[in-house]
Amino acid sequence: MFRTPFRPAVLLLAPALLLTACGGSTRGATDRAGTASGYPRTITDCGHQVTLKAPPKRAVSLNQGTTEILLSLGLADRTAATATWTDPVMKGLEKANARVPRLADDNPSFERVLAAEPDFVTASFVSTLGPGGVAEREQFEKLGVPTYVSPSDCAEGKDNASGGDGSRSEPLTLDAVYGEIRDLARAFGVERRGERLVAALKERVRRATAGLDASGVSLAYWFSDSRSPYLAGCCGAPGIITRAVEARNVFADTHDEWPQINWETVADRDPDVIVLGDLTRKMQTAESARAKIRFLETNPATRNLTAVREKRYVLLSGQAMNPSIRTVEGIEQVAAGLRAFGLAK
Repeated sequence: MFRTPFRPAVLLLAPALLLTACGGSTRGATDRAGTASGYPRTITDCGHQVTLKAPPKRAVSLNQGTTEILLSLGLADRTAATATWTDPVMKGLEKANARVPRLADDNPSFERVLAAEPDFVTASFVSTLGPGGVAEREQFEKLGVPTYVSPSDCAEGKDNASGGDGSRSEPLTLDAVYGEIRDLARAFGVERRGERLVAALKERVRRATAGLDASGVSLAYWFSDSRSPYLAGCCGAPGIITRAVEARNVFADTHDEWPQINWETVADRDPDVIVLGDLTRKMQTAESARAKIRFLETNPATRNLTAVREKRYVLLSGQAMNPSIRTVEGIEQVAAGLRAFGLAK
């Protein structure tokens, strides 16, 4: 994503790279690509029993979040294709990503996925492998292709049938992301790489939040759309970030994942800091952070917000605002922003 700072007060920090060992190609005795030892193996996922007869060699990953996990596990050579992206690939994964064909920036057709001859299909969202998405899981499974959906989208308390992006009655935690990493590592027979990646992410969170106290600081998370803005409710990935930095989401009383909230209500809540999704897709109005800031500073309903007057903006990738390994990047950047603004003890 193009993120050249265009205002001195806008905080824009490059995410820390994952440890080289996590995404590298070093293979231990039980971590060799292509070994069939221990197969068939079954993974319980979102109510499905996913059985793999051998390590996948031609996986198709239908969302950016799960693709970046595969790349971080050093599995580009066993990923036949990917699709549905909101951002440029995470730093450090550019070369690996260049090896993987992209079927579409949005959802590809079922036929196009099948043309990639997948032996395993993964997705970050139930909606991708469900009604109205690429196809339903059963359609792949009838053809002998096992499927996997991120557990973060079917965690306890997640209701995907409530409209839009669904709602959560229970706060999501990073354990769901770590669980996805471990599941995918097990599916491919690279468990050691999975444990190294989880350990590296946990250490990044520890370092980012060490000694941080932002209690009393209020945040709002704006993902997209200026006309009917999508702002984060209590309990998704932004909730993980907010709890990690010990701050408060001004819409913590809203359990919808990404409710559309009018600007007058945002003005009433008056957040201290606004976290902005800096998206490169072009599906809604005000996708980029540049467009969002232009709107905030010129719109009568928002230009007098505390965060706008003080220019307290933190820019995140869309993936950092979705449950993914980049949610850790979100914790790092929001923590650094609060410190830079003098709002964290």
